[in-house]
Amino acid sequence: MPVIHEDPKAYLVALEGMALLRAFTGHHDADFTRARLDEVRRVLDLPLESVEVERADTVTGYRAWAATYDGEENAAFADVPLVEEVLAGVPRGRALDAAAGTGRLTRLLGGHEVIAVDSSAEMLALNPAVDKRLGELTALPVGDAEVDLVVCGLALSHVPDLGPVVAEFARVLRPGGYLVTSDVHPEAVARGSIPAVRGPGGQPMRLPAHEHLVGDYLRAAMGAGLELLRCEESRLPSPPDRPATTDPGPWDTWPWSLAAMVPEAARAVTAGRPGMLLLQWRRPLG
Repeated sequence: MPVIHEDPKAYLVALEGMALLRAFTGHHDADFTRARLDEVRRVLDLPLESVEVERADTVTGYRAWAATYDGEENAAFADVPLVEEVLAGVPRGRALDAAAGTGRLTRLLGGHEVIAVDSSAEMLALNPAVDKRLGELTALPVGDAEVDLVVCGLALSHVPDLGPVVAEFARVLRPGGYLVTSDVHPEAVARGSIPAVRGPGGQPMRLPAHEHLVGDYLRAAMGAGLELLRCEESRLPSPPDRPATTDPGPWDTWPWSLAAMVPEAARAVTAGRPGMLLLQWRRPLG
């Protein structure tokens, strides 16, 4: 299985470099630039060890994660208020929660008749829906034009090609039906926001994460004949203003615990930048 070489020093230097680019384009002054260069020198002297990380497929990864998924803090779950706001304007009907997992979005679909589909039997077993179906996003076990609403959260960054998946969403939607997707923004994926799990032997593993551009989502959905109603790129709040720590934290908390080692650089890189991407579409009546 291919492995990822995760060097904490490399991540810290990368954050510093991104912060320096912000300074170079006029967002910060000369003192900030000198501080970042001094911090790079300090980081390079830190006694930090790299970790070899396996790439897990989604079935393996979510099998390992299922038991603790709902009890963990996950910054990506911050999309819930916006998803709730969008769903409040959607008429009640038959809804498909695609890649439903343990039911994070299923629970927001009160008043709908819900079909929950997921490729992980372990995650799906914890979903509260009555109608639960094991299946893949590229071959949904749902009939043509069977649902009025499709929701899909934190799953599309796992798939290498959006086209076939979005075409499936369009296939199962009735004319006039809605599609709502929410996922980690490609900028955040590029900054290292990739789910971490432990394998059966405790080995570090990362789930698949693809940096689909906003345009990739648009092209896939328009190619499937869907009409865009809403596009939201939720911005991240500024990280707390705290002194730098010298503790990299356990691997399971990387890269967020690493960012705490260079907080000024991390604030410059992440504050106000997009963290989540929400899109709402409609299948035309014609």
